[in-house]
Amino acid sequence: MGADEDSRWMRLAIEKAVERGRDPALSPIGAVIVRDGAAIAVERNHTEEQCDPTAHAEIAAIRAAGAAIGDMELRGATLYSTLQPCGMCTMAAIWSKVGRVVYGAGRDDVHRMYFEDRHIDTLSFIRDAWRDDIVFEGGLLRAECAALYYGPEDSVPAEEQGNI
Repeated sequence: MGADEDSRWMRLAIEKAVERGRDPALSPIGAVIVRDGAAIAVERNHTEEQCDPTAHAEIAAIRAAGAAIGDMELRGATLYSTLQPCGMCTMAAIWSKVGRVVYGAGRDDVHRMYFEDRHIDTLSFIRDAWRDDIVFEGGLLRAECAALYYGPEDSVPAEEQGNI
């Protein structure tokens, strides 16, 4: 896929992410899964509404894409996410067999509260996976995506820092 197509799909992920609002406390993460030039899933975080800590945008998109195509394997698909996927979502991408993951803001672009660990870089999951056919690319529309979240140096109220 070319840069223009990648940007198009990331903008759709951003649009979905802010469906409930642009408040960074909402963790407005959006995800789109594209295969054969068509979006097969467009999702956002549903953790609060569903009282489900696994209802991340990427997980919701993987579930919806599998249901849409009738297969748990998403070979040949690209997963777009407004934020670098966490460990759970990275492993789900590996297990679902997407071929490519493209994310906007990286872990260093946002407050640490958006990640569940101190020292584990989820990109190492990809390097250590048995699969050697998955590609992770970060930084697409980085500034636009990072603007959705608290910044690394922002003073975030303790009650909003679920992972810390």
